[in-house]
Amino acid sequence: SFETHLRGCTAVIHLVGIIAERPSAGVTFERIHFEGTKSIVDAAAREGIRRFVHMSALGARANAASEYHRTKWKAEEYLRQSGVDWTILRPSLIHGPEGAFLRQAAGWASGRAMPFLFMPYFGRGVLGRGGAGLIQPVFVEDVARAFVDALRNERTIGRSYDLGGPEAMTWPQMYQAIARAVVGRERLKLPIPVWYARLLTCLVPARLLPFNRDQVIMSQEDNVADLSAFVADFGWSPRPFEATLREYVPELATDRSTDA
Repeated sequence: SFETHLRGCTAVIHLVGIIAERPSAGVTFERIHFEGTKSIVDAAAREGIRRFVHMSALGARANAASEYHRTKWKAEEYLRQSGVDWTILRPSLIHGPEGAFLRQAAGWASGRAMPFLFMPYFGRGVLGRGGAGLIQPVFVEDVARAFVDALRNERTIGRSYDLGGPEAMTWPQMYQAIARAVVGRERLKLPIPVWYARLLTCLVPARLLPFNRDQVIMSQEDNVADLSAFVADFGWSPRPFEATLREYVPELATDRSTDA
């Protein structure tokens, strides 16, 4: 059926990905990230579509600890060998008004979402106070702009770009910025020990947990980007986290019953 939808197109922007698996429904990282990408790439080639702009993920690599990153890398490798005119973009954490994570964090900041009294993150060490990885959140509108710009920018053909905002920060620092924007003051931020979180993912059914093993693992890695290649070829820089966050804070107060 892919050929039917691709017929008459001159380019493909492929964004499909998942953050959690549902094996009973056939939703796995391998099936969605790799097999899904392979199917679209093959269909595009059969339809004679040369241009393919693909969303991977910052941290994707062959020897990654998480299945999420390994399957993202496997999809990249297939695309690179496909013969199409490809560009790969690897965003860090994408934030925006419709994002489930930012809506959840806003709920923590305002005390409307469990655990109500504090904003949780995964931390190293027995008590979780050993820190976590750095992140470089990037605004969803900047990510969209990058994909559209790549389509008409021949310098990006055959190249991969890491993409993030201009600031690298810790999880508590990001939560601090969210709390300032949402409620105008800081909120208590407390770590959940990584060892305990990973134990829960082994013992508790996945449907009963708000996180999974791969999310715990990835939170401990530095998810930061060197933007020099991106800025050189695209000619602009992504905007700061807190400034863009404040643009859509009022929207975070509205209900989104479909977000998980």
